Formats: sequence, C-alpha cells, structure tokens
Amino acid sequence: MKSYEEILAELINLIRPMVPNANELSPDMELVDNLGLDSMKVMNLLQEIEDQFDVSIPLNVLPDVRTVGDLAHKIHQILERE
Repeated sequence: MKSYEEILAELINLIRPMVPNANELSPDMELVDNLGLDSMKVMNLLQEIEDQFDVSIPLNVLPDVRTVGDLAHKIHQILERE
C-alpha cells in the first residue's frame, strides 16, 4: 500500500508536464485556479492516474477535488478500499 506522500509525489510527476510554467507544485495548489487545468486536461490526468495507480476513479468524486492534495487523498482512499 502506498502512503499519501508517495501518491502525492507520483501525482505531482503526472501533473508537471501539463503545467510547464509551474516552478514548484504543492498540495495546496488548486488544479483549475492555480494550475489552469481545463476540463480536457483534467480528464487526461484522470486517465493517467488510473493507468499509473491501476485504479478506477469515479467521476462523482471530482466535485470534492479542488487541490493537488485533495486529489492525492482521494486516490489514497480509493487504494485503501481495494
């Protein structure tokens, strides 16, 4: 089982190519407001997350996800259930 910190590190590595002008990514950065991810980039990110972590992320969790840290927590919760 991966820890939250491991998931966060992997998630940041997945996000980094989508936001080339971001110097440092942190857990409190908002995916849309701070990083400028549009809906297409978010969907691509979800696909990469599902491939990387071998999980299925239900779309109904997205309204609760605003920050990089929120997304890492959701991934961690999903992995704990499996």
